[in-house]
Amino acid sequence: MELVAEYGLFLAKAVTVVVAIGLLVGWLASVIHQARSADREQLEVRNVNKRLQHMANTLHAELLTKRQRKTRRKQRKAEEKRRAKEEKLGKSPAGKRLFVLDFIGDVRASAVDQLRDEISAVLQVAEDDDEVLLRLESAGGMVHGYGLAASQLKRLRDNGLRLTVAVDKLAASGGYMMACVGERIVAAPFAIIGSIGVVAQIPNFNRVLRDKHIDYELHTAGDHKRTLTVFGENTDEARAKFREELEATHGLFKDFVARHRSGIDIDSVATGEHWHASQALERSLVDDIITSDDILLQAVRQQRPVFEIQYRTPAGFMARLSGRAAAGVRDTAGAVIRSLLQQ
Repeated sequence: MELVAEYGLFLAKAVTVVVAIGLLVGWLASVIHQARSADREQLEVRNVNKRLQHMANTLHAELLTKRQRKTRRKQRKAEEKRRAKEEKLGKSPAGKRLFVLDFIGDVRASAVDQLRDEISAVLQVAEDDDEVLLRLESAGGMVHGYGLAASQLKRLRDNGLRLTVAVDKLAASGGYMMACVGERIVAAPFAIIGSIGVVAQIPNFNRVLRDKHIDYELHTAGDHKRTLTVFGENTDEARAKFREELEATHGLFKDFVARHRSGIDIDSVATGEHWHASQALERSLVDDIITSDDILLQAVRQQRPVFEIQYRTPAGFMARLSGRAAAGVRDTAGAVIRSLLQQ
C-alpha cells in the first residue's frame, strides 16, 4: 500500500509538471500568434456620430422617465426612416463629410509618416465640399521634418479640400508652421500659439580636450562644410556663418507664414515669442476661440457625417512580443493579487 501511495504521489507531481509546461507552451504560442497577427498596417475609421449618439443615449436612459424614453425612441426611429428614404431617393445629406486627423508632434516630427498615409487615404475618397479637421499638438522641432508635415497638409488644400486646424494645447514653432496651412485655425483659450523663430544650440568641449592634452582634427572639403563643431575650436567666422544660416531659415519661416496668413503683420509676430490663443486672436494668428470637441459636436448636430481616421503602423515583432508577454504577466499577477485579497 505504501508503494502504491508513493507511486500515486509521483504520478500526481508528474502530471502537474506536464500540465504546467503545456499551459506555458500554449500561452507562449498564443502571445507569438497575437504579436504576428498585429504585423499589418491598417487604416482605422471611427464613426464619431455613432459614438456621440451612444453617449447621449446612455445619459437619456438614466435621466428620462419611461414615457420620455418611449417618445424619444419613436422620434429616433422616425428620423432614421426619413434619412433612409432620402438616401434611397439619392438626396444629399444635410452636410458634407468631415474627416478628423490627429498629429502629435515630437522634435523630429516623426508622426509625419502616419499623416502622409492618412491624407493619401482621404484624398482618394474625398468629394466636393468635404472638409478635414486636424487636431494638432506640437512644440516644434527640426525644420525639415515640420516642413514636410506642412507640405502634406498643403496637399489637402491643393486638392480643393477645406482644412481646419484645431489647437487644444500647443502649436508653436514648427507646430505653427503646420497650423498656418489651414484655411481656418481655431484654438482653446489657453492654448499656446506662435513662436515664429529659429533656435540652435551646441556645446563645445574643445577646452576640456586641450586640458587633457587630447588633439581633435576635423578635415572638410568646402569652406562651410562645417561651421560650429562640438570638439573643434570654433572661430568668429564660423559663428557668423552659423548665425547667417539661422537668419536665412527664419526668413523662409516668415515668408511661409505670411503667404498662408494674409493680413498678418509678420514682423510683429515673428519675434520668437508665443501667446495664449486669446492673445493670438488679436494678432491674427488664429481665427476663432473654440475647442476641437465643440467643432465635432457642431458638425454632428448639423447631421454631417464625421469620421476619425488613423493609420496604424505596427512596431517591430520583438517589441510587440515583449509587450504582449508583459501584458500577460501583468494580468496574471493582478489576478493572483485580487484572489489573495479576497481570501
